[in-house]
Amino acid sequence: MLLSKLIHPEITSILAASGHHSTILIADGNYPSLNKRGPNAKLISMNLMPGLITCDQALQAILSAVPIEAAMTMQTEESGPYALDGDPPVWDDYRKTLRDAGSDVELKPLEKWAFYDHVITPDHVLTIQTADQQRYANLLLVIGVRMSETE
Repeated sequence: MLLSKLIHPEITSILAASGHHSTILIADGNYPSLNKRGPNAKLISMNLMPGLITCDQALQAILSAVPIEAAMTMQTEESGPYALDGDPPVWDDYRKTLRDAGSDVELKPLEKWAFYDHVITPDHVLTIQTADQQRYANLLLVIGVRMSETE
């Protein structure tokens, strides 16, 4: 029986085989997961119905299983139909979840096309497609290093 919050067998297997610098995309319900992923990435659909599961729920599970050294979001647009004034509310959820997990990782917003470029690399090992309906909820995580007990 697993002790972490993450109990999904396929996701656990992928993470166990991954290493430092591997990336995990937690994709919202609008992300084009079939055509915007790395050549080595496995796509796991966790989109049961709109809003279930959320990206933050997936983040909580991932943080219980692997160390994270970086977290990138898709920068908000300043004009047009998807523009927001300030950070999306979901980013505050991520900051709280990271803090609650004992992480000091800061969110790093990337311009939309730069975000896609960071995803479609050989280091991308996993996309978890959620049904999160919040704008700008995509989150790209970089796996860190598990330190020895003596360090």
